[in-house]
Amino acid sequence: MSTRLTVKHTTIYRYARPVLFNEHRLMLRPRDSHDLRLLSTRLEISPPAQVRWLHDVFSNSIAIATFSEPADTLRFESTFTVEHFGVEEPEFPIESFARTVPFSYSQDEVPDLGRTIERHYPDPKHKVDTWVRRFLSPDGWTETDDLLVNISQAINRNFSYYVHEDKTQEPVVTLDRMAGTCRDFALLLMEAARSLGMAARFVSGYLYDPGLDNSGPGMVGAGATHAWAQIYLPGSGWVEFDPTNGLVGGRNLIRVAVTRDPSQAIPVQGSFTGAAGDFLDMNVEVTVTADPVS
Repeated sequence: MSTRLTVKHTTIYRYARPVLFNEHRLMLRPRDSHDLRLLSTRLEISPPAQVRWLHDVFSNSIAIATFSEPADTLRFESTFTVEHFGVEEPEFPIESFARTVPFSYSQDEVPDLGRTIERHYPDPKHKVDTWVRRFLSPDGWTETDDLLVNISQAINRNFSYYVHEDKTQEPVVTLDRMAGTCRDFALLLMEAARSLGMAARFVSGYLYDPGLDNSGPGMVGAGATHAWAQIYLPGSGWVEFDPTNGLVGGRNLIRVAVTRDPSQAIPVQGSFTGAAGDFLDMNVEVTVTADPVS
C-alpha cells in the first residue's frame, strides 16, 4: 500500500515599504526515488521572478529566483504531490561485519562516504561521547540496529521539543538544554553516530501527521518543514531515523534535501536591498494531506 501525499508550503516576507529583492535560493522540490515518486509540482512566486534550476553538490534540486521589480511583500508557494512508499518500522538487514558496534566500513565505501563520517562540531568536554556510552553494552559489543533505535527513542522521550529562531544548535548545547527543534535533534543523532564511526547525513523535508486526519497517532513537527537523519548501514544503505518522533524508516517522511550539515539545507534563503528596519516579519505555513492509493 502506498500513500499519495500533497504538500503545500507557503513562505511570506513582509516589509514596511517596497524593497528590491536579491537572488533567492529555494530547496522545495523532492527527488524521485524507489520510495518516492513525484507526480506533480508547482512553484508560484510573487512578485514575478525569473527561475532557473540546478543540482547542488549533493544532487538536490535547487531553484534560483531573480527579481526585477520592488515590492513590500515576497511570497513563495510550492505545491507538489508524491506517491510515497515509505515503510513503517522496517527490518533493515545489516552485513554481518557491521551488526555490532564498533565496525569499519569497507575500503571501497570510505572514499564516497567521505566527510559524513567525520565529527563536525566541537566537543571539548566529550559530552556527546559520554552521553553515547550509556547506550553501549558493558562488554563493548552492541547490536548496531538496537543502538541507533535506542538513541533515537531516548531523544524522543527525554528531550523537550521547542521552536526557536536561532540557527541549529550545536549538539553540546542541545545536551545541556535537553531541548531543541527537529533540526537540533537530528544533528545530535548525527554527531552521536559519527562519534561511533558511522556515516550520517542531514535530511530536510516534510512530515505527514496521521493524527491530523485521525488515521494514526499524532506526530511532532508537522505544520512546518521537518528534519531528521540518515545513517549509513552496510547492507541497508542510508536508513532514516527521526529522533523527534522516535521513528525508524520513512513512512511519514518526505525527503527534499539531503546534506552533510544542517547549514546546507535551508528551504528558502535570500536577501533584499533596503534599510534594516524595512523588514517586518516572515510567516511559514505547511500542510501535508494524504489520500491512500492501491
